[in-house]
Amino acid sequence: MHAFYDPMRTYEDNLAHGPFAVPVASTQVPAPSCSLWGVPVAAPFGVPAGPLVGAAACEAAFGAGFDVNVYKTVRTRAHAAHAFPNTLAVHVEGDLAPHTPMPLLADQEWRSARSISNSFGVPSSEPDVWQPDMARAVAAAAPGQMLVGSFQGTVGSGDGSVDAYVADHVLAARLVAQTGVPAMEMNLSCPNEGTGRLLCFDPDLVGRIARAVKEQVPDVPLVLKLAYFADQAALERLVVATDTVVDGYAAINTLPARLVDPAGRQALPGAGRQVAGVCGAAIRWAGLEMISRLAALRARRSSRVLLVGVGGVLSVADHLAYRAAGADAVMAATGAMMDPGLGRAVRAASAA
Repeated sequence: MHAFYDPMRTYEDNLAHGPFAVPVASTQVPAPSCSLWGVPVAAPFGVPAGPLVGAAACEAAFGAGFDVNVYKTVRTRAHAAHAFPNTLAVHVEGDLAPHTPMPLLADQEWRSARSISNSFGVPSSEPDVWQPDMARAVAAAAPGQMLVGSFQGTVGSGDGSVDAYVADHVLAARLVAQTGVPAMEMNLSCPNEGTGRLLCFDPDLVGRIARAVKEQVPDVPLVLKLAYFADQAALERLVVATDTVVDGYAAINTLPARLVDPAGRQALPGAGRQVAGVCGAAIRWAGLEMISRLAALRARRSSRVLLVGVGGVLSVADHLAYRAAGADAVMAATGAMMDPGLGRAVRAASAA
């Protein structure tokens, strides 16, 4: 459970000194089996934004056989992480669905965990720190591998206006592009400070930001990271507003749940953390459903966007289910942390 990111240590410790359990590196990357946004890759499988908090973790993931990896989301200015702990084992029977009784137990009993909390607050170093580190991660990708740089804007940037918020996304994209990444992911699926609504649920603003980013950074493919959409009409509005502008969608991030410790107290310390994102096996249904719906919209609209399936991928069978649902690439966060051999296993299945 400690591959790439150790949940028993703080975010700052993982960033400065991790990873603490580095898998044995692969000796050779197989010949590419496909390409993503024009980049040949050995297998369209890797680790999404989350566990890979810096270049050292990205290097370890590439060495372990994960071929498409995302550097954890960065900003245009430093932003502190939520207080420790951030990642706990979440105990839920079956799927985390709208009817699931709340709250859920969250603790450090990792042996039985198949789902975990994700409560970091999208921390970031200053660009002067993360840019050279991201460039190092880009260089760690061997032929047949690729690094994706994740970024987001920050509410309250500049004069606090919507224009300033859009401009902050553009600046973040430009800074990420300067590292040499072959593709970028714009994170729309984490709560924006000061609001209870995710940016991805505002299609007009997302379309405006995406167009502004592509105007300034036209040559780097842009992927939008989405949350789960319960409302099909809302998802269609988002796709209509963006699928002629961007190059792909990644779905999903997490599902929210109220978490408590064994004594029934709030599991994660601090104001506003009674509810946290959950990832792992309990959200697989939502990720698969979103990819199926996005694939249907892509076909109906004759769109050329690529789809990245994320959420609850713990095995080769989960990877294959996402590919069958329409995903061009698949990523595993919890699965990669639990089983660092998953990348090589998916490679082998892709080559079969």
